[in-house]
Amino acid sequence: MTRAAAAPGDPRAVPPVKESGVGPKKFDRAVDRGDKALVPMADIIDLTLVAESRKTLTKLLDTRGINYFLRVDARRPFQLEPEKINLVVRTAARTRKQAGIPPHQKAYEHARAEVRRALIRRVVQEMLQTGL
Repeated sequence: MTRAAAAPGDPRAVPPVKESGVGPKKFDRAVDRGDKALVPMADIIDLTLVAESRKTLTKLLDTRGINYFLRVDARRPFQLEPEKINLVVRTAARTRKQAGIPPHQKAYEHARAEVRRALIRRVVQEMLQTGL
């Protein structure tokens, strides 16, 4: 079947081949879907601060234990202290600043959230081991 013989609505119709290399590119979304289809690019987070925070957290957990990060309160025995989480992230950032690159502000927020999640996992693990 030739290209001229195919009907315009025929699914077997072969699109015409462009001879020049100037046509739309495969990854050019503005040409493929229109300008409204462009989605703003996500923020890039420097994960080196997160990795350094995990190392610092591991060192502190090995030396001081999980109780160091918990508040001393009889009514809420398993509540984390935000100051201790900030201490871990600040210590990790200080070691990163010695390398010469200061972390971005959103990297601090992301590192705090990661440290908090790791501590919550650790507290739950300890609770399950003790049978609470």
